[in-house]
Amino acid sequence: MQAVVQKWGNSLGFRIPSHWAKDNNVKNGSKIEVIAEKGKIVILPQKKTLDGMLKMVSSENIHSEISAGFSVGKEEW
Repeated sequence: MQAVVQKWGNSLGFRIPSHWAKDNNVKNGSKIEVIAEKGKIVILPQKKTLDGMLKMVSSENIHSEISAGFSVGKEEW
């Protein structure tokens, strides 16, 4: 995959190909992790955190309690 580096304000930037963005669920405004190592730049989609996932839970999308059935041994529920 190749990209062209272009001036963006006082910085340089390049476009992320749409197929990579789609495969990695990166959208406009998504945060990414950029790692510089041994003369290379590695771009990773930012990993989801528990706090970030919990912020997505709302009264409209939370599921109801799920029954695990009756205990059949010495489980403590």
